[in-house]
Amino acid sequence: MHAIIETGGKQYKVAEGDTLFIEKLNAEAGEAVTFDKVLAVLGEDKATFGAPVVEGAKVSASVVKNGKGKKVMIFKYNPKKGYRRRQGHRQPYTKVQIEKIEA
Repeated sequence: MHAIIETGGKQYKVAEGDTLFIEKLNAEAGEAVTFDKVLAVLGEDKATFGAPVVEGAKVSASVVKNGKGKKVMIFKYNPKKGYRRRQGHRQPYTKVQIEKIEA
């Protein structure tokens, strides 16, 4: 069974046992989180699509860890003017493990 959930402004196709990196949540490692914005539930023989969400469907997951992604370098410059700016950014994430899909 698969489900399509929305969190952090992005959509993810998940199945039970999947591990994925999502935008940072306010939850510590070991806590349980529930995703209520389920856009679709795909079973073996039937698919249910919401308008915009499937009523009564939810996905349970547990937080594995919080962290930061790899550094992305931002470099700005103007040619012939001596203007150079270098900046780094590390996007925070939450690693979650999908435990149960209820439809």
